[in-house]
Amino acid sequence: MAHVISDECVSCGSCEAECPVGAISEGDGKYEIDADACIDCGACEDACPTGAISAE
Repeated sequence: MAHVISDECVSCGSCEAECPVGAISEGDGKYEIDADACIDCGACEDACPTGAISAE
C-alpha cells in the first residue's frame, strides 16, 4: 500500500530527499508519490514537518 500526500503539503521537499527509490516528485501545488514505485518504507512520512503524508 503506497503512501499519499494530502493538501496539507507545503512543498518543502523534505520527503523527496528521504525517499530511497525516488518515488516522490514535485507536482502542481504539492509533492506527489508514484504509487507504483513506492515501497511503503515510511521514510517520507517521518520526514514531513506538517504530517501531510500517510499510508493510503
